[in-house]
Amino acid sequence: MLSLIALNIRALIRPLACLVGLRLRVGVGLGFALCTLYGLAQAETPSAAMAPLPVYQRECGACHVAYPAGMLPAASWKHLLGGLGQHFGVDASLDAPAQQEIGDWLALHGGTFRHATEMPPHDRITQSRWWLRQHDEVSASNFTRKSVGSASNCAACHPGAARGKFSENDVRIPK
Repeated sequence: MLSLIALNIRALIRPLACLVGLRLRVGVGLGFALCTLYGLAQAETPSAAMAPLPVYQRECGACHVAYPAGMLPAASWKHLLGGLGQHFGVDASLDAPAQQEIGDWLALHGGTFRHATEMPPHDRITQSRWWLRQHDEVSASNFTRKSVGSASNCAACHPGAARGKFSENDVRIPK
């Protein structure tokens, strides 16, 4: 519930902060207050470290890291859920209640990462512009190593991936 409130606050405050603080330059105090409230709303919004929905963790995490919802926009998640019968070459079909619950959760939390604003090609996180920028210093040959498997195996290099932790400081590329 707090996340939903924060999302609504964020949606209202962001345009006001821009309008008042940047465009009209009306009072530094008001602009600062709005920016502070926007920052608080940002802090309450879903993030990589947010605990995933248990059914999402169980169903999706059974085959791969249960990627943080914010890594893809809600439209990509909706598209992926609509094609679970052929999910990247695997039948990942879910029963209707689980699919609905996961879909609702992903619709709410999808695209909450600052850079996850557009649908990447084939709804692949690893083909999104922000992901490619983040990994531009990593040689493509690293992803094909037997110890890594593929670019979508986040946990191979990010030990905290299962907990939504992807800090560059913690990266360990296996040999």
